[in-house]
Parts: sequence; structure tokens; C-alpha cells
Amino acid sequence: MFEAIELGQTLSKKAFKAQEEAFRVELLTLQQKLRKAKIATLVIVAGVDGAGKGEVVDQLNKWFDSRGMESHAFWDATDEELERPLSWRYWKRLPARGEIAIMFGGWYWHVINQAAAGDKDDATLDREARAINALEEMLCLDGLLIIKLWFHLSFSSFKKCMKHRREIANYVHITPIKGDVKAYYQRFLYSAERVIRHTDSVSSPWQLIESDDRYFRDFSVVGALKERINPCFLAKRNADRRTQSHNPVVAPIHAQTILDHVDLSLELDKEAYREQLEKYQQRLHQLSWQAYSAKRSTVCVFEGWDASGKGGVIRRLTTAMDARLYRVISVAAPTDEELAHHYLWRFWRQIPRAGYMRLYDRSWYGRVLVERVENIAKPHEWQRAYKEINEFEEQLVADGTLLLKFWLHITPEEQLARFEERETIAHKQHKITDDDWRNREKWGEYCEAVNEMVVRTSTGLAPWHLIAANNKFFARIEVLKTVCEALETALVGSDKASP
Repeated sequence: MFEAIELGQTLSKKAFKAQEEAFRVELLTLQQKLRKAKIATLVIVAGVDGAGKGEVVDQLNKWFDSRGMESHAFWDATDEELERPLSWRYWKRLPARGEIAIMFGGWYWHVINQAAAGDKDDATLDREARAINALEEMLCLDGLLIIKLWFHLSFSSFKKCMKHRREIANYVHITPIKGDVKAYYQRFLYSAERVIRHTDSVSSPWQLIESDDRYFRDFSVVGALKERINPCFLAKRNADRRTQSHNPVVAPIHAQTILDHVDLSLELDKEAYREQLEKYQQRLHQLSWQAYSAKRSTVCVFEGWDASGKGGVIRRLTTAMDARLYRVISVAAPTDEELAHHYLWRFWRQIPRAGYMRLYDRSWYGRVLVERVENIAKPHEWQRAYKEINEFEEQLVADGTLLLKFWLHITPEEQLARFEERETIAHKQHKITDDDWRNREKWGEYCEAVNEMVVRTSTGLAPWHLIAANNKFFARIEVLKTVCEALETALVGSDKASP
């Protein structure tokens, strides 16, 4: 692969400087078009050490308008990053619509360098590359323009550069090389080629750039940017037309859904409730500290009908824990900043550090529930969300996060009684809105959406727990019990911890 671009191409400094002003005008014009069209652009700068990636980024920052543009490097992980899934650091820095982000290496840096160092085998490398490809496909479907630039050096140029870098090691960042330089170079290219083959797609192709000559390299970068940016405006217009021509997809209402099999007759009397509440809250208090000591993070997701008791369940959980160990996230309509990113962006930002707990009062499942039923999300957006959510949750679990998902189920009659109670009791009136009454009219559509959500996202790694919630006492204890049992299982073998 890389031998094919070792052509010895050069460009004189004079020829480059004669065109540089025109380059800058063209790039600024393209940047303004991207901003006006609200197209988020991610430029991934990767390649062989010494190929001039830093020089290229300096040039881009010189040519582009610095407003709405940021550069990010990832070689020094912070404590915050080390205590979260690897993807967290990348999601946090994705550009908003209309902005440009440049990533040194991006999600490729660790994958390729670890393989080149011999820290992972080919099967692991291939699996991680396929995961990257899936991530990029998801982001591109949401409208992100990904431009991937790979800078290649011949071995003779690489060897000279490494020699020079060792001489000035106190002033530049150098990736440590284990063993013979040529052997490392060959391992690095072998790993890079495998990854590039897995991730070179129609939506985000790689641009391979010969970098032995700096002026030819920079000239090639401009050409690559123009080649990727110009067609995206036509593609966006066509996509907008297709979207506008889509009729809303109305799913058929089945005679039965999975919710019909939830036994809503289950009850717990007040005396038994108080006994079990004390028991499980004491246990949860101990387990939350044990999880903190073991650096095991927990994410609890609460979905359910309006007035199904989500808030009451969450309060019984938080009462049992030290306030320093948890945070409750009440998910409302997205802000302008959140709307400028992929819908999962705001949830990635809130992932807890190792040892802490997040409790979500509604969650990313709004994409396939309220956004689907209320036609807020376009059909193609919520239809692909099942796969995106499963992959998101798989990454959390793979990183060691305990993920628990609860649907609190009640009957329409019980919901009506609770609505009427809220209207008559002063301190509960803030809980009832016109939207709550309106949503009751779409009960059948929501049942269908919930059924499909559970069927398509209840996985072995992150199953749904359907909680009978007509009786609040039973629902609260069932959730507390489930959380405690899941923590006990997850923490088997860890040392006991105390506050």
C-alpha cells in the first residue's frame, strides 16, 4: 500500500509560496460554506512519526479562520480520561455543526501504536479497527464530515528524522521506539495498513500523502481538503431532499406487546415495604462504597410512563448513598449546544468516573420513544438509533461499567388516578403538564415504541428490567433489590470497603 506513494514527488518553495495565498482564500471560502451549511468537520491527522503532522496542523490553523476551530492531541491522558471508556475523550471533543476540529491521531493513535509495540495481536487490532469503522459510519450518517489524512515517510526519511529527534529530545514529543528502528518502522506500517484497510470507506476514505518533501506534502493537504469538502454540499442538499420527501413511518399497533406480560397485580404492604426498604438501603450504602473502592462505575437508566414513579424510585436509591458518590441526570429537551452534535454526545459527556454512579431520569432512549412518536426525529434517524445505542452500551460494559436499565410500567387507569391526584395536591401540581395529558392520547403508539425498544436493545450485556409499578412500594423494592444484586455480582472478589 505505502510503496505505491513513495514516488519522490517534490515541489519547490518558490512554486508553493506563489500559490499559498490562493490556497488560503479557497480554504477560508470552504470554511464559510461549512459554517453556513452547519456541517461539522473532523480532520484526523495521522501517520508516521516525523512526517510533519504538527507542521501541517500549524499551517491549517494559519490558513483557516481560528474561530470555530480547535486542535486536539491525545498522547497524555488525564486522570479523568483514564477513569472513563477510551471513546469518552474523543466524543467530548467532537465539533459542533458548522465547526472544525483537528485531531492528532484521533481514535487511531492508541490502536496503531499499541499494535506496533507488540501489545496486541492481529485479531484484536482487526476487531478494534472494525469498531472504529462502525463509529465513523454512525457519525457520518448524522452529518459529520470526516477527513482522514495519512502522512507517509519512506524509511530513509524516517531514519533521518528519528536521528534528528533524538538530538533534540528535550524539546519535542517523541513516541518511544522499542528495539531496532527499521523493525519498528515495519511493524508500524504493518499495523497501520491493516487498520487503514478496515476503515477506508466511501463515507470516510483515507487520503494517503507522500511527506518526504514538506512543500509537496502541504500542497497535497490542500488538494485533499478541497476534494473532500466540495462534494459534501451537494450530498447534503440531496440528503435534505430525500429526508423531506419521506413520509412518517407509522408502525403497526400489535394486539399484544411485551408490556402485556408484566404482572401489574404484584403488591407489597406498607409494613413489609418498610422492613425491606431499610434492609436494601443499608446494603446499597455498603455496596456503593465497595464499588468506589474497586473503581467500578455504575449507570442506572430509568424510563417509564409519565407518573410511573421514576422520581420516587431514584430518591430511595440516592437516600441510601453518600451524596459524593452519585449524580442524578434529569434529561430534558436538548440545549442548542447539544443539538449541534450527535444526540449521544451529551450522554457521553456525562459518563461517570470509575467508582461513581449516574442515575438517568430518562435517557438516550428518548431517541426511540418520544422523538419517534412525536416525529421529532426523522424515521431514518430513530431507526438506526437501536444499533447506535447497542454499540454505545457495549463500550460502557466493555470498560467495566455496570449498566442497569429499568422500565417502570403502569396501567392507563393507574396513570389517570395519579394525574388527578397531582392536580389536587398543591405540592404535586408542578409534576403535571399539558404534555402529560396529551401523551395519554398516544398510549398505543408508545406501547409499540417501547416494545420495539426492548426487543432490539435488551442484550445479554445490558438487559431491560421491566418493573411492575402500579404498586409504588413493590416497584421501589424491586429496583433496590435488582441494583444490590447486580452490584454484589459485579463486585465478587473485590475487597470490602467502608466509608
